[in-house]
Amino acid sequence: MRLYTCDHCGLTAHFDNRSCVNCGHRLGFVPETMAIHAFEEEGDAWRVIARPEQRVRFCANADLDICNWTVPAESGAVYCEACRHNRLVPNIETPEGIERWRRIGQAQRHLFYSFLRLKLPRPDRVEDPQGGLVFDFLEDTVNPDGSVTPAMTGHDEGLIAIRVAEADDVTREAARTEMNEHYRTLLGHFRHESGHFIWNRLVRDRNRFEPFRAVFGDEREDYAAALQRHYDNGARADWQSDFISAYASVHPWEDFAECFAHYLHIVDTLETARAYGLAIDPKGHDEMATEVTFNPYAARSAQQLVDAWVPLSVALNSIHRSMGQPDLYPFVLSPAVVGKLEFIHKLIYDAKSFDPPASEKKASE
Repeated sequence: MRLYTCDHCGLTAHFDNRSCVNCGHRLGFVPETMAIHAFEEEGDAWRVIARPEQRVRFCANADLDICNWTVPAESGAVYCEACRHNRLVPNIETPEGIERWRRIGQAQRHLFYSFLRLKLPRPDRVEDPQGGLVFDFLEDTVNPDGSVTPAMTGHDEGLIAIRVAEADDVTREAARTEMNEHYRTLLGHFRHESGHFIWNRLVRDRNRFEPFRAVFGDEREDYAAALQRHYDNGARADWQSDFISAYASVHPWEDFAECFAHYLHIVDTLETARAYGLAIDPKGHDEMATEVTFNPYAARSAQQLVDAWVPLSVALNSIHRSMGQPDLYPFVLSPAVVGKLEFIHKLIYDAKSFDPPASEKKASE
């Protein structure tokens, strides 16, 4: 994630900011420029201070402080590039429900930032009624006896369901512990489940089965049986050598989704490190030195990303331990996993002609 600047006063601004703490101007994200801008109100719209000819309106979800993205004033659109994909949203009748939606919306916008940067396909259900990308944010069911049936997070032909209750840290941590996972976040759910959608679009729909199977295995294996075997017997004993996580070893579909999620984890975090000028140069340990001197969203290979990521993640893990916190990135990138990340990198870049907007080109120089 990049750092931004208030167009009015020059103060540093961040991706989720709604207003400048120095000059008070309203801030928001403009997908057309992929940047946070400052605005001045002009009639029923807002004028972008840095681009006086550009007028926008805020996403309708800004009314509840759910979203800080904009739409072009002339477009007639009500919802932004991210929120237009939502079908079922959390209950807004309570402050708790609104706060949950704010946390979910924040994670969703981070996902769509990456989708926009990488020019990934994202048709909605108007553009593709059968397989377009759409989100249902599902509430748990309270049964007549008072027990609770948790909503399920998952993917089905472009429909991504996210359990609303996981916006609560206590609920999500309980689920993480029960599932014996090292890592579980809302953003992780969005990135993983969207990996299934991307598999449909870039592997299945483009007939890339044979290259996929050569790297991930045969997806024609019975998925339900594979999942049941995993829950009955646990992960295969040697999963660490070939998979990014135990869950990735369930089935080639899950392996791809997990690796896609980690690809986005790595790219976006490296961009953040670059924005802050982070460099790792431990004395006496030259093999651990790294600095992100390239644009991660335009990396030449997954290996380039991994070479920068491994030393950085080791340092971040050590910093977390120094604060008594668990590792930020508790995963090992084996050669087999790097090969899978390379497949995903090539898949993404073969599917588009990478030509970022002028504002991004300047930032990447």
